[in-house]
Amino acid sequence: MTKITVSRRNLLTTGACALVGAVSLPASATAGASGEQNAANEELVRRWYAGWEKKDWDSLDRLLADDFTFSSAAGDDHISKSTFKTRCWETQIDFIKKMDLERVTTGPDDAFVKYLCHTRNGKALRNVEYLRIKNGKLESIECYFGAQSSFPSAVSTGKT
Repeated sequence: MTKITVSRRNLLTTGACALVGAVSLPASATAGASGEQNAANEELVRRWYAGWEKKDWDSLDRLLADDFTFSSAAGDDHISKSTFKTRCWETQIDFIKKMDLERVTTGPDDAFVKYLCHTRNGKALRNVEYLRIKNGKLESIECYFGAQSSFPSAVSTGKT
């Protein structure tokens, strides 16, 4: 029997490609078993991204479960809410002007979101995120933006 070794980066790359494919499907192909979007979860997702535009951590914090975790391809592996605030919110919020939600697909306990983030100096980047939702709160987010060169701060300052 041959032993196969798969790196964590390869798994993340494969997962990101699968997410992009899933988010690109027509809404009817990705809707929940009932064939409809989950309106409450869609509203939660829209409030989450609106909070980034308003630069309002308190409103975002209220949307997060106490045991919220964040993961990304940039080495964030289920980081806590407080680490997310320090590492992601505080370092990126001053660069973000606006988020255009290009695709929001929700189910009973999750959502896929593809968005276009506009920086304050007129540049833009795209992200795909998978959000887990429990009891009306964001339980976790997995962000598939790729390398640090696609962070709002890097795009905004031309470090791509």
